[in-house]
Amino acid sequence: MDADKRAQAQAEYNAFLAVCPSRQLLDRISDKWVVLILCALGGDASGPPGAPSAPRAMRYSELARVLVGVSQKMLTQTLRALERDGLLTRTVTPTVPVTVTYELTGLGLSLHHLTQGLRRWAQSNMDAVLTHRESHDARAS
Repeated sequence: MDADKRAQAQAEYNAFLAVCPSRQLLDRISDKWVVLILCALGGDASGPPGAPSAPRAMRYSELARVLVGVSQKMLTQTLRALERDGLLTRTVTPTVPVTVTYELTGLGLSLHHLTQGLRRWAQSNMDAVLTHRESHDARAS
């Protein structure tokens, strides 16, 4: 019965409706820190721009270094939320000190492919966007 309910609910998901739970998911995955965490764990931060990348596990401190400007609180909250949603796994290794690594799940990897495209688009089109902003602001003044 649960499978039937899930199938019916999935058929009824419509992000344009205020009560649709997919809106919460869209809100989460459209966050800049989520996009950047997924890209970092997907391997995008470990090589030169445009070079092929492979997903890899990263420690908290590595993620904090790569994500320049993220606060400790925001990084922790975002990692917890992504783990809860099944997009990444958190592995604790009993060493001294304890080692904690984060890695994309299959679900997270599928989302990474989309977020990677968004990040690349933003980086590739930033000059055009800045030009349009300047033009718009000059007309508005």
